[in-house]
Amino acid sequence: MKGPPMSDLTSPPVRDSAGAPSAVVSVRPVVLAAPGRGTDLQVRVSAPASGERLPVVVLSHGFSSSMDGYAPLADHWAAHGFVVVQPTHLDSRTLALPAGDPRTPHIWRLRVEDLTRVLDGLEALEAALPGLGGRVDRDRVAVAGHSWGAQTASMLLGARVLDDAGEPGEDLTDPRVRAGVLLALTGLGDSLTPFAAEHFPFMRPSFAGLTAPALFVAGDKDQSALSTRGPDWFTDAYAYSPGPKSLLTLYGAEHSLGGVTGWGVTETTDENPARVALLQRMTTAYLRSALDPADTAWPAAVQALADGPEPLGELSSKE
Repeated sequence: MKGPPMSDLTSPPVRDSAGAPSAVVSVRPVVLAAPGRGTDLQVRVSAPASGERLPVVVLSHGFSSSMDGYAPLADHWAAHGFVVVQPTHLDSRTLALPAGDPRTPHIWRLRVEDLTRVLDGLEALEAALPGLGGRVDRDRVAVAGHSWGAQTASMLLGARVLDDAGEPGEDLTDPRVRAGVLLALTGLGDSLTPFAAEHFPFMRPSFAGLTAPALFVAGDKDQSALSTRGPDWFTDAYAYSPGPKSLLTLYGAEHSLGGVTGWGVTETTDENPARVALLQRMTTAYLRSALDPADTAWPAAVQALADGPEPLGELSSKE
């Protein structure tokens, strides 16, 4: 680890059913040595200013974003009791990796290594944020991700990439990870467009081994240029993985799911604060209960969604 990190105090988000939020302290960049990666790994760590036995969420960003993205989720989770760790992957626009860089074809695999490197470095990351030492429960770890980040995170939960013969490739499951929240996770490879099949061979997943508990989130208006199918493509992981799983389908949501990538970012095509607020509540509740079976936040959130006067989405679950 090297480099002088900067810390900041962010404002707490709006109160909701998850309880009163805490002030959040963040430090960035924390730099983890990454031999063989070509560029050391930059990480942002955020945590509530108070509390003990804090669970961990490792958040993998989508294509071209960075450790500074996804504030609507990262800040909310941290304000409600989670240590949120955000690595910057090599595809980030902040690193400006040339298209012809020899690492480009392997970034999907290097992304997974970024997440395992974060898990290996939790002690150093904990020490980098003043006041966090001794307050982290490293036995309660979840992964989360959006779009390509969801694909990256899914690998630690048991998803695999099919080889040219259609056989599952390397098993990258990490037993330290107990659950996942996967947003806009791309579907099966047999539905790729010819362009996507040629240029993104890693987008041929098998979900049969994705046995860890997970919440999937899909938008019913998410039409991908990479797929020959409609928005149902983003529900494949739920359909083809074993339980326990839940799928939250958001009405009217496109790929940004209302704006999870950031407040007012240009790539959001379906800005909807109410949708983002629902995602904040549902994902927080899911993570709380998934990492602590005694916590009733998730069943309460499910009931509240069902009882809502004008629901913004619908939930399916299987055991």
